[in-house]
Amino acid sequence: MEMKTRLTELLQIEKPIIQGGLAYLAYSDLCAAVSNAGGLGQITAMSLPGPEELREEIRKVREMTSRPFGVNFAIGQHGRPFEHMVQVAIEEKVPVITMTGGNPAPIFEMLKGVPCKKLVLVAAVRQAVKAQELGADAVMVVGQEGGGHLGRDDVSTQILIRKVAQAVSIPIVASGGIADGYGIMSALALGADGVEMGTRFIATKECVHASVAYKQAILDATEQDTVVIKRSIGAPARALKSTWTEQILSIEDATPTYEALKDFISGDANKKFIYDGEHEHGFGWAGQAVGLIDDVPAVAELFSRFDKQMKEVQERWCQNGE
Repeated sequence: MEMKTRLTELLQIEKPIIQGGLAYLAYSDLCAAVSNAGGLGQITAMSLPGPEELREEIRKVREMTSRPFGVNFAIGQHGRPFEHMVQVAIEEKVPVITMTGGNPAPIFEMLKGVPCKKLVLVAAVRQAVKAQELGADAVMVVGQEGGGHLGRDDVSTQILIRKVAQAVSIPIVASGGIADGYGIMSALALGADGVEMGTRFIATKECVHASVAYKQAILDATEQDTVVIKRSIGAPARALKSTWTEQILSIEDATPTYEALKDFISGDANKKFIYDGEHEHGFGWAGQAVGLIDDVPAVAELFSRFDKQMKEVQERWCQNGE
């Protein structure tokens, strides 16, 4: 199904679909598969050990696809320096750079005069307006249904898209609670120019770093089986329910400090589950879209399914309009 939007024109992609940054999971295999399928695949920069590892991943992607791709910078990771990583993306002439968490202004300074597209993940109207003022080419708007880190306001994707569409003039990407073609069409109807999906792409064959246990947990989960952790320290994030997240919530009730939580919410605890399947010693991010996911297809197969679902919606709209 051919679909042209402001996002496809901006990023020079065929489908208005962006693969989320996915900490510790979004590397060359998944990134290239999504780009080859017509969307925008991404590499997660700040999950890599250093700049040369990022350079290697970028070059791997270019060996597997000639299509546009992006590098995501999660810049809110407790003050970890990111400038040297951004410099690699500049040197490698990455076509799209996305920013999540923290203040993106320093990255915009680095990117002045650099011919790449700049996208910022936001979770509130005021953040979207600020991103546009900084020079963002598009904003990715995440609602409270999403997996991983969210905004502090419990506002749904559906409401945020409409509000942001009234506040900015740049393209809008809907994120949170979207896992199929029906969700894509819903987002477009609300005023978005495309979507970002995270959880759906974990449960794909090309997400090779995700453990079988993590993927199975996503398949087994319903929309009721996620929980928001870290709210007590001002950094709410949605994960799969587990004995580990129950411990996190208990600590938040008793001692709501980063020091008390740090070992339970660390990257190491995340990797113990998503890499090794140790669900009693770690956790996995996931959005409420888990309720819509029941298989682990190849990315190309998934995109073909999206096309059929979007066409079904389009035909229904045409019939209703007669």
